[in-house]
Amino acid sequence: MEEQEMNRSEAVQEEANPQTPAKKQGLFHDIMDIIETMVVSVFVVLLLFTYIMRPVTVDGRSMNPTLVNQDKLVMFRLCYAPTRGDIVVVDNQEGHVLDENGRVKASGYSLHENIIKRIIAVAGQTVEVDEKAGKVYVDGVELDEPYINEPTLSNDGAFIYPITVPEGYVFVMGDNRNHSTDSRNPCVGLVAEEDVLGKAFFRYYPFSEIGFIS
Repeated sequence: MEEQEMNRSEAVQEEANPQTPAKKQGLFHDIMDIIETMVVSVFVVLLLFTYIMRPVTVDGRSMNPTLVNQDKLVMFRLCYAPTRGDIVVVDNQEGHVLDENGRVKASGYSLHENIIKRIIAVAGQTVEVDEKAGKVYVDGVELDEPYINEPTLSNDGAFIYPITVPEGYVFVMGDNRNHSTDSRNPCVGLVAEEDVLGKAFFRYYPFSEIGFIS
């Protein structure tokens, strides 16, 4: 009788034991699935912020009142084509001006930093800055600029206006016109389209100002 009970106990134990490796294997697969999900998520985030979007922080007051110092933005960069009116981030490593024949040349000056400005004119458009009247014209039409801080009363000597923006370049200005180093200055001048890193389109900090920008 005791022998039968022992045999039954052993049989039950033998039936239970094969399930233990299966449980361990299942737990291992669960852990690997979690790790795989985490790796894929990190890869997607890196891909997103490397090729599609990128966080940027405003440094300075040149875009007041639209943007202020330390505003945190999201910049869209994938296949971006510069468009008039867009707020963009520019990699300013070399300023460009025009020679006496109207050809683009290096100015010999730059800010050697990323700057954020608004595109005022693109290739083929004619720009005129009338600092005496405080007005800016594109293709002979005065710009309606509700976003600027004050009339444009400064001219930093990069050009004798009017000028026509050459192919492959854009003309940019800060919204805080009299406190902005932009295309009016030889340190920036004409901006090569390849130096436009992307369009700043969304502010995520401060939270009280969160939303799309224009």
